[in-house]
Formats: sequence, C-alpha cells, structure tokens
Amino acid sequence: MPGFLLHVGATVKCVHTGQATPTEPNPRVLVSGQQTVKLGLPWAVAGCTLPPNAGGPCATAMFVSAATRVFSGPQPLLLLDSRANCIPTGTPLLVMATQTRVTAT
Repeated sequence: MPGFLLHVGATVKCVHTGQATPTEPNPRVLVSGQQTVKLGLPWAVAGCTLPPNAGGPCATAMFVSAATRVFSGPQPLLLLDSRANCIPTGTPLLVMATQTRVTAT
C-alpha cells in the first residue's frame, strides 16, 4: 500500500510524547527540500516522560518496516506507515505528520 515518504522535518514521537529524530538523514533523496530517511539507522528520542522505574525513558528507536519498491542505495526509504520500536521500552514510535507530496510503496 502506498504511503508518504518520511523526511527529517516529519513529526515523530514515542507514545510517551518524546520527540524522535533520525541520527543519519539520507542526503541523496530530498522531498519538499528536506532529506529522507532510510531503514536500518537508529533514531534518537528526547523528552520521553516514562519514568525509569517503569522501564523508561525511551532513548532510541529502530524502524522495522519500510518501502518495498523505493530504495536509496541498498536501503529502503521510510514511509508514513513504517513501524518502529523504542529501546529499551519496546513501545512504538508514532508518525504524527510528514510531507504529503511524494508517495512510495
């Protein structure tokens, strides 16, 4: 199913409202003038409100799904509906907003 490509300006949060940002944006493919993001690279999570005694806070996250037909080099690009898990909590990241001009499958 097609989805919008994720880019560095997208709003991505952990379920505890921490802001997630890619650690290595992809400079080879731009959408809306901003770099896209490839699968397999960690995301940093800042501002997670889950207390340490509850297994938190979320520190990093890794996406586990991405586009099946659109790649940059050997890695697929991330989509609006790509799935990610936070480390160490195992909770998901939520893509709240991204660009709406370029789609991929």
